[in-house]
Amino acid sequence: MRTDARPGPHAPHDLRHHGDAEVREARPATDLAVNVRAHTPPPWLKERLIASLDEVAAYPDGTRARAAVAARHDLPPDHVLLTAGAAEAFVLIARSVRTVQPTVIHPQFTEPEAALRDAGHRVHRVLLHPENGFCLDPAAIPDSADLLVLGNPTNPTSILHRAEAIASLARKGRTLVVDEAFMDAVPDEPESLAPLVGHLPGLIVLRSLTKTWGLAGLRIGYALATPADLAPLLRAQPLWPVSTPALAAAQACSTPEARAEATKAAHETAADRAYLLDRLGRFPTLTPVTPPAAPFVLLHTPDADNLRLHLRTHGIAVRRGDTFPGLDANWLRLAVRDRTTTDRLTAALAEHTEHARTPDPRNRQETLTGSLQKSSLVPHTPPPGESHP
Repeated sequence: MRTDARPGPHAPHDLRHHGDAEVREARPATDLAVNVRAHTPPPWLKERLIASLDEVAAYPDGTRARAAVAARHDLPPDHVLLTAGAAEAFVLIARSVRTVQPTVIHPQFTEPEAALRDAGHRVHRVLLHPENGFCLDPAAIPDSADLLVLGNPTNPTSILHRAEAIASLARKGRTLVVDEAFMDAVPDEPESLAPLVGHLPGLIVLRSLTKTWGLAGLRIGYALATPADLAPLLRAQPLWPVSTPALAAAQACSTPEARAEATKAAHETAADRAYLLDRLGRFPTLTPVTPPAAPFVLLHTPDADNLRLHLRTHGIAVRRGDTFPGLDANWLRLAVRDRTTTDRLTAALAEHTEHARTPDPRNRQETLTGSLQKSSLVPHTPPPGESHP
């Protein structure tokens, strides 16, 4: 892991590119680009959302939802700030937390850095690397980082960092933001820092209800922190930021029954992910980052862009990786789906591999000409701007 000295107003990656763009561009039948759980929201949640429409004439009141979320995490209600998805929390933090050296650990979800840049901050990066499995090394974090943002499990690497390692980064004078948007997709949430809220200085844990419950279009999430750490965010938040249906969802998804269903879904996802990894193992040029813990897998392949376009012709959308700082065009992210969907993916991958092995006759003349140019029989004419040795 190294610090990447790229502060300044302009980011070298398209930080605003997300998986939904892949889906919109192709309108595929199979979406492996967005990490929202398939076949959601469940019927009982739809019923709660429909029932909440009877209350939309009144201004939203988050009292009950905030109490339900607090009870779900064994925290007082004043330790909860409800937000329009975790993305709003990143904007509130960027606009309200005082910081001299905001630092983002990459590769990870790009909205935190985008929000910080939009708020006029010079963002510093710490890059994790595939050579050590994108693992977090607390010693590599500069002491001068007074605002630190990281994901756990991390999007897009799917790596689950140890809570102990993350907790070691907390200190007086530093705001430590941990994005746990996918933590409820990890069975039993073993590395969550939510239980440490109120015990570690400056800790803010962000959660999202949109992934497990299929509520991306509803926008509902929350921040967990002490009242003192939430106060700047609350002042920056507009009135009535969370709609009445979103509040109903927050309350419904925080019950013990909903938590049990989420745990069951997390175990099912883990089994489907193991099946996906087994099928990917049939292709030597595809190298998944392991061990993955989230409902997606990051994949390295030297033919990533061509593969992504090939899959699109089969109605399959996958997420390109080069928009994540720390990754390049050789990376793809795949959402974990059911085994039937994985079998469709496997068939498309096999076809792509077979095409790659079979030379295209149309390229034969180009190949022959290229070979002759390398020999003394055909003199090589350099392109403009290139001189002879």
